[in-house]
Amino acid sequence: MIHSLRSFLTGLLAVLATGTACGQNNDNMNAKALVIFFSHAGENYSVSNIEVGNTKIVAEYISEITGASQFEIVAEKDYDMPYMELIKVAQDEAKAGELPAYKGDVDVAPYDVIFIGGPIWWGTYPQVMFTFFKDHDLSGKTVIPFTTHEGSGLASTVKDVKKAWPKASVKDGFAIYGHEVRSGRAKVENWLKGLGW
Repeated sequence: MIHSLRSFLTGLLAVLATGTACGQNNDNMNAKALVIFFSHAGENYSVSNIEVGNTKIVAEYISEITGASQFEIVAEKDYDMPYMELIKVAQDEAKAGELPAYKGDVDVAPYDVIFIGGPIWWGTYPQVMFTFFKDHDLSGKTVIPFTTHEGSGLASTVKDVKKAWPKASVKDGFAIYGHEVRSGRAKVENWLKGLGW
């Protein structure tokens, strides 16, 4: 009798634990999510000339897995140039604190979870993304940074996102090598599973 009761209680605890875990997953699955990203096609380090930017591919994976909407930050400035020239432009923009203009806009108010993604240009996101940051308030939202890179990882993006929105809940970011993204859907999927999707 005692053994049966112990087995029953053990089983009940297992069911409750599973239910709690599912509840955490459902919180994210039911959240309204948006992927905001900047991506650079053309000549990229390690992957040569590409028609679709590395970050755009990761953004597509995120949307496919989570059902998130998307807004692509498209600069009014033309960045279609050789890679070494682009590095110089990115450095000059970062040093000057330049805030390049972008096209279009999105209403962030309806969204609970915001993914923020871009390549690493001179130690952080491209400066045009900081223009977007200045124009939008993500206070009270869950913000999840991600990057594509060739050795910089997240660089200072998480710190910069926290600085832009100190009242947001900024999660640990995700970084993936640019040359891996075309075969890296499983890595993105595993990361998102860890976040509850």
